[in-house]
Amino acid sequence: MNQSIQKIAVIGLGTMGMGIARSLIRAGIPTYGFDLNPKACDQLLQEGARVAANNAADWASELDIILLVVVNGAQIENILFDGETPLVSQLKTGTIIVLHSTVAAEQAKDFAHRLSQYNIKMLDAPISGGALKAQQGQLTVMASGEPALFEQLKPIFNATTERLYRIGDEIGLGSTVKTIHQLLAGVHIAVAAESMALAAKAGISLDLMYDIVTHAAGNSWMFENRVPHILAGDYTPKSSVDIFIKDLGLVLETGKALRFPLPLSATAHQMFLAASNEGLGQWDDSAVIKTFKGITLPEKE
Repeated sequence: MNQSIQKIAVIGLGTMGMGIARSLIRAGIPTYGFDLNPKACDQLLQEGARVAANNAADWASELDIILLVVVNGAQIENILFDGETPLVSQLKTGTIIVLHSTVAAEQAKDFAHRLSQYNIKMLDAPISGGALKAQQGQLTVMASGEPALFEQLKPIFNATTERLYRIGDEIGLGSTVKTIHQLLAGVHIAVAAESMALAAKAGISLDLMYDIVTHAAGNSWMFENRVPHILAGDYTPKSSVDIFIKDLGLVLETGKALRFPLPLSATAHQMFLAASNEGLGQWDDSAVIKTFKGITLPEKE
């Protein structure tokens, strides 16, 4: 392994971050995990992490690469730049930040510019693939940044990804591609919910409907992945309703900046907002189906 890559931190040990950290440990890469959830930290320690704690500050000077896998730009702002002695000021010159979180392209550019003032380089590298692909080290990464960074990060990406797309050298391109991808993901979840709600209203067996669609032309990856949550009546979040409020919000901001209409994105965004308004914000995103009234859905046994 390239000797310049020694100690890797994963900040954010949710379903995606935990999978990434496990993949790094499996590859024999010294892995540090940070999360406010003590259970996640304990779990990663048991699985072989060098360190797992609620704050990276005490280890900042040791770290070579930091993978940010948190929910949004506000959390990144808080982790890197807030406080009297922000984390960014405690990192070694030459530390590389890999931005795996989904943020607006302009925000990614802003982070990269501010990090550069501390001689810290950033790769704009949003991820996709879901919890299972994260666990298997088979994520899809859509990344942009300096070509040299891709070379330095090769051992990391070998451990965590199945497909690495180099979108270009300019920070923000990776985030733009991810935003367009999230347009599809959010609309597909919303329309999967709408179709299964209609089936329930029509008295069609939801299991039968799922079987037919997954063997016919109307199927999508999101339909196939999310509808089983509805069939099981289990809305334990793999990805929450509120995450799609954020992501479809980024989609609509992008459209607004480009003066470009996005009617389906806007409708899907309103559906997720309705679900959150009903108290379902932290439920699995498939819970958007619960905004439809006058139907009976499966309950968890």
